[in-house]
Amino acid sequence: MNYKVEGAIRRNKKNFTIFIILWIILSIVFVMPISYAITNATIDGQFMFGKFIEEIADAFANIATAIGKTFTPEYIGTYGSTLFKFTIVYAIFVLVGLIKTAPKHEFTDIEHGSSDWSKNGEQYRVLSDKKGIILAQNNYLPLDKRGNVNVLVVGRIRFW
Repeated sequence: MNYKVEGAIRRNKKNFTIFIILWIILSIVFVMPISYAITNATIDGQFMFGKFIEEIADAFANIATAIGKTFTPEYIGTYGSTLFKFTIVYAIFVLVGLIKTAPKHEFTDIEHGSSDWSKNGEQYRVLSDKKGIILAQNNYLPLDKRGNVNVLVVGRIRFW
């Protein structure tokens, strides 16, 4: 099970920065106007949905005003609670995305059939790194090798 968590973290290292930047942008551009509209739509402790629709349209039309007024004492409490709820929903979406990118088994993303099986030039006891029949990048089957030097070529040859 540990390989799933490590694999998800390894696959999404670059995405964590994107997740944080997106959260900051959305908390400013999306949550602040909504909290501004919620505060203006609450009259005598009663939330008015019709007033909310009018206020949210006005808040997104004049987004700079809504963002500026959000930091006043009248609006900051609503912004805090709205931001907390948004953060929970956002974290759930990020968690679902991380779970979806977790490897299915231990051998996910391990290349099979590459020369990565050897370490520190160990493959050059059998192969050559200079000349011969090309097998892979920097791996050649030497022609002066004793024994079997048969090569199976998989693929197609195109003639134009």
